[in-house]
Amino acid sequence: MGIFDDEPVKKIPRKHEIGQDLSLLSVAELTERIGVLKGEIARLEAELAAKGTTKAAAEALFRR
Repeated sequence: MGIFDDEPVKKIPRKHEIGQDLSLLSVAELTERIGVLKGEIARLEAELAAKGTTKAAAEALFRR
């Protein structure tokens, strides 16, 4: 509830938790979560690729 009674209550979106019950989510909510998770997967894959590049460069440097 807001400080004043006429302020709307802000709904805080819950983040996705692995293994949580999905039966109460709407199709729109499921679609939105899939999009968020796909974005997170892409971010993780980009970081993994960056770390692989850094590791390969370090290995090449120390092989001299």
